[in-house]
Amino acid sequence: MAGPKDLDPSSSPRALLGAELRHARERTGLSQEQLGQRLFVSGSFIGQLEAGTRRMQPEYARMLDEVLETDGFFRRNCGAAAKSKFEEHFEMVAEAEAHATAIRQYTPLLIPGLLQTPAYARAVNRAYDPTAPDETIEEWVEGRMDRIRLLDHPTKPLLWTVLDEAALRRETGGRAVMAEALHRVADLSRRSRVIVQVLPFGAGAHTAMQGALKLMEFADAPPLVYFEGVRNGRLEDDPPTVAQLRFVFDLLVASALSQEKSLALIEALAQDYAHEEHP
Repeated sequence: MAGPKDLDPSSSPRALLGAELRHARERTGLSQEQLGQRLFVSGSFIGQLEAGTRRMQPEYARMLDEVLETDGFFRRNCGAAAKSKFEEHFEMVAEAEAHATAIRQYTPLLIPGLLQTPAYARAVNRAYDPTAPDETIEEWVEGRMDRIRLLDHPTKPLLWTVLDEAALRRETGGRAVMAEALHRVADLSRRSRVIVQVLPFGAGAHTAMQGALKLMEFADAPPLVYFEGVRNGRLEDDPPTVAQLRFVFDLLVASALSQEKSLALIEALAQDYAHEEHP
């Protein structure tokens, strides 16, 4: 019997590679858990590879070819599925976002990428790397704007963001940039495209003071949580860890302002920035 054909990089290679993995696994009679044991990973990890929410790394491609006897198919094709416009530590997160049915996130210091304007994204990326060429900065901004297109759908994915008040008051790119950025957040909230709540300074100490988090849910794969630090990040699929961080997010929601009060604060600050009256 002929083996699978190599993937066309222009035709959703991640999804095709996942479909081929599922087919090869089922052909050998292995469950996701059983295949995961052979690769020293969890069954949910295999499920995420099959769903296309995780990028297949070369070391896993090699082991899959050996276990599933696929004659080097996954080694040859994992490169096509790995092409990305994003920094290495964020590649898998951006790709998972595109498949998510729900995204819940908390950001303590900046407006999150999916809610940014080009000018705000440009200021953030310039701050990240003050010596980068302008062309590189524009490539990064373009990649971020590509991610934002997933909000073009009127209802999917569900995007629920808790913004720390510090993110609204940290002047990034100047007052005009901040005014535009906050007006965009307010517009998305008013159109019921996203749920936005502000965690005010008055909330005091809270459960996520150590950093940002992003929870992602999928229709056909286990949920993921993403932790982000300075120039690094980590995806986690361990069910107890995901459940614990979902509880953390729920506590943040409980401590945050209501949607109505959050919108009022965001719009008031946007007006202050626009009229250069921000305290």
